[in-house]
Amino acid sequence: MESSSTTAGGGGRREATRQKLYEAAVTLIAEQGFSATTVDEIAERAGVAKGTVYYNFASKSVLFEELLRHGVGLLTASLREAAEKTDRDGGSKVDALDAMIRAGLVFINRYPAFTQLYVAELWRTNRAWQSTLMVVRQQAVAVVEGVLRDGVAGGELSDEIDIPLTAAALVGMVLVAALDWQAFQPERSLDDVHAALSRLLQGRVSGNR
Repeated sequence: MESSSTTAGGGGRREATRQKLYEAAVTLIAEQGFSATTVDEIAERAGVAKGTVYYNFASKSVLFEELLRHGVGLLTASLREAAEKTDRDGGSKVDALDAMIRAGLVFINRYPAFTQLYVAELWRTNRAWQSTLMVVRQQAVAVVEGVLRDGVAGGELSDEIDIPLTAAALVGMVLVAALDWQAFQPERSLDDVHAALSRLLQGRVSGNR
């Protein structure tokens, strides 16, 4: 999973190593589960020594927690960028929400294994990283909340909208629809799936028929 920024020198090399470890971990854990995945396997898949894993992360649990933080951070950044670009281009808040739906689909299409893990972990309550997961989830949802709030304030959206629940529902809709698309309807294109969700957005959030 590629970072949105790079640094020079040793920092850049370390970031590249961490990226390899993220990729290895997310693939292995998606294939066989967290408990069954060993540090040795992660190191082997990443093409590094086992000591390199522990140099970058204190434990397998810490690695996975940072993987979740990193992945949801990338998703949040892509949602924010889509909303900001729409605003710069003079689009409406519904346009911004639509652009965020597409950005979410693009992210999930690019990182399907991470998305599967993320959704699965949301339902677990016995993980050491549960509090971290809730924090990063809220960061992603907050971006959508901000657009909804601005739309209500500007009179574009109804003031009867439950902003926190609607934001969570929109994020959840994209996650579930995208996973269903990839698992059961892979023949459909991203544009096709986006169009279907866009029609749902236009009808339910904006109030158009």
